[in-house]
Amino acid sequence: MAQKRDYFEILGVERNASEEEIKKSYRKLAMQFHPDRNPGNREAEESFKEAAEAYEVLCDPEKRDIYTRYGHEGLSGVGYRGFSGFEDIFSSFGDIFGDVFGFSTGRSRSRTGAMAGADLRYDLRVSFMDAALGATTEIHLQKYVLCSSCRGSGCAPGTSTQVCSRCQGRGQVTQSSGFFSISSTCPLCKGQGGVITDPCPECSGGGKVRTAKTVQLKIPAGVETGSRLRLRGEGEEGQHGGPNGDLYVFIEVEEHELFERSGNDIFCRVPITFTQAALGGSVEAPTLTGVEKIKIPRGTQTGRIFRLKGKGIANLRGYGRGDEVIETVVTVPTNLTKKQEELLREFDKLSG
Repeated sequence: MAQKRDYFEILGVERNASEEEIKKSYRKLAMQFHPDRNPGNREAEESFKEAAEAYEVLCDPEKRDIYTRYGHEGLSGVGYRGFSGFEDIFSSFGDIFGDVFGFSTGRSRSRTGAMAGADLRYDLRVSFMDAALGATTEIHLQKYVLCSSCRGSGCAPGTSTQVCSRCQGRGQVTQSSGFFSISSTCPLCKGQGGVITDPCPECSGGGKVRTAKTVQLKIPAGVETGSRLRLRGEGEEGQHGGPNGDLYVFIEVEEHELFERSGNDIFCRVPITFTQAALGGSVEAPTLTGVEKIKIPRGTQTGRIFRLKGKGIANLRGYGRGDEVIETVVTVPTNLTKKQEELLREFDKLSG
């Protein structure tokens, strides 16, 4: 099997390219290698599929992150297999053409009129400890569901849609410019092939109504600000048998009064007294799951580092835990009794 080319190389962009740069490059390649402009040209077909696959990955933040970190093998590991042919391209993400060229091919909708539900975004603020240890919470959102009165048809009870006069029920209209023909969604029926003449009074013909929904969310240990959790099927409901959309939860982690995070390690500062620093001893240090005693050697200075192995944050992908790094801070007494002051002066005298 031939080794796949690098997606950034296919589109001719740098690895830090912006979404607009990726879109611009793909637009140029898609116009150049589109099968309608190169009938019977197998090399152009392969270049078109190659460019489409590269764009499909690099325009998706989640797929792009996996590909940048782990390459083609990483995408294979999460089930991504690319496209098998043109129908796969157009049916899987036909909306890309509306995104890039400003129109839709209409192929993303099935011949039965099925439409996938919209994806939803939810921004969730979580505590430092919930992010570090994991938690289960409820999120409350508003989303559209199928109208119970018309069951998603948009038509008033006892009525049905009428064949669209613009596209004659095909759902698409064709525009030609020389040798380049483009089929786009019918602007009158929006690709449905029919129009509603008597809309449902409950949903005003939209087929959906807005409702409140509570969703149980499991926050995995190790999430951080910017992490994105995907709940399949928890987006808006599909229409005419189409699948539900997904719900994407974007995480923002609150700061903690004691701990700071760097990767999977956590840092904290532990104060020790002047005498503990000089004579040694032990102190209790806070951890994510309680307190742990650490031994302070004689002569410990401010800034000395102690490391507690495996006391940090769990790796989000399930590979071990980070460490807890403790920095000592020697505290200097500010209010001395007369006796304490006399003893310190004596100590100072003995110290020369």
